[in-house]
Amino acid sequence: MDFAQKYILELVTMFNEMAPWLLFGLVFAGLLKVYFPQKHIDRYLGKPNFKSAVNASVLGVPLPLCSCGVIPTGISFYKNGASKGAVNSFLISTPQTGVDSIFATYAMLGWPFAIIRPLVAFSTGILGGILTNWLMKEKPKPEPVINSRFVGLKLDVKKSESVCEEDDCGCSTPPKRETHSLIRAANYAFVELLQDIAKWLLLGFLAATLLSVLLPDGFFTMFKGYGLIEILVVLAASVPLYICATGSIPIAAVLLMKGVSPGAALVFMMAGPATNVATITVIGKTMGKKSLFIYLGSIIGGAVFFGLLTNWLIPADFILSKMTHNHGDGMAHEMLPQWVGITSSVILISSIISGYFIERFQKNRKMTQEKFQTIKVEGMTCSHCEASINRNLSKLDGIDEVVADKNTSQVKIRGSKINYTEIEHVVNELGYQYKGAV
Repeated sequence: MDFAQKYILELVTMFNEMAPWLLFGLVFAGLLKVYFPQKHIDRYLGKPNFKSAVNASVLGVPLPLCSCGVIPTGISFYKNGASKGAVNSFLISTPQTGVDSIFATYAMLGWPFAIIRPLVAFSTGILGGILTNWLMKEKPKPEPVINSRFVGLKLDVKKSESVCEEDDCGCSTPPKRETHSLIRAANYAFVELLQDIAKWLLLGFLAATLLSVLLPDGFFTMFKGYGLIEILVVLAASVPLYICATGSIPIAAVLLMKGVSPGAALVFMMAGPATNVATITVIGKTMGKKSLFIYLGSIIGGAVFFGLLTNWLIPADFILSKMTHNHGDGMAHEMLPQWVGITSSVILISSIISGYFIERFQKNRKMTQEKFQTIKVEGMTCSHCEASINRNLSKLDGIDEVVADKNTSQVKIRGSKINYTEIEHVVNELGYQYKGAV
């Protein structure tokens, strides 16, 4: 069998195994988004104490936000008065996992990792929150304002009465009441969320398949017995890398099959989704270097600790026996009938393609309805980034509607009074880069 055939066969097999669980996770994420909206979360994060850190981790673990999506959310919490400890706890625990990645982890890595992963995210989130509260004493804060020119303007996840009540919808007028909640859930799951993770998910599959085909089974056995060194090597490669929680799963599965220890694979799934160069830059700029060091220290320290603990408590053979796909012997240990995997793959791919065009159509329709002014904003990478720009610029006096587009790095603004100085200040405060009017 030549390389191309082997690569395609491996890619199809891997995709069929994960597709049913990804669909299930997307549905669950959509229901969670609608029936437990993000706008209610910030009320639990206000005080610099242990309870706020726990609340932030509890709320963050199931949310399907990648590291790029969690940054504007966390910054919004902070601007609204949430304690730095709670924000750090949220920033650490959220991108490591989510309901979609938990189901996908179970599908590909088995139940041990599906249990360990959220527990580790929860624990490291609390650790980061406690350390931040301990090392960075905060005084009770009044209602936050940007400066004297913008009194009363808060950069947060709450919306004023003039902003739509549907969370993260990105509009500036109330939604139509007849829109059914299940429709909103489906739109979020199969358009917004899926479009956010699709690129990184597909890249994860492609990279995992390439590793599976190219690397010999014993490639990583040279690290066996070195324990900490193996974990540090994987950690060094993971910290600057950007990959979403779900996209890290197939790569971790291949690494396990190639001889990497369970602890090292866990380190990759912790540090890869939770850290990257962009995240590090924004946190340092917005919350300060000390908060950034605590953030990185909690993730790195937690990764090393839990990686070593996993290797000590759980034998590699036990982990491999619970995995549903064995790359080494060429046989698939299927949990679901083959037709379910194939059907799910077709649905998932169709959703990715159709979701792209639906998202473009929705934005283009909104932009052509009224006359908009256009500004260029860099740094938007997902729908949560767009929503953060939309809702915070909508709070400015004289602005009626805002439509951000991550694909073009443009923000369309409609209103009777558009003050570009105020817009620039808000955009930069949120951690993005204002590049002026187009």
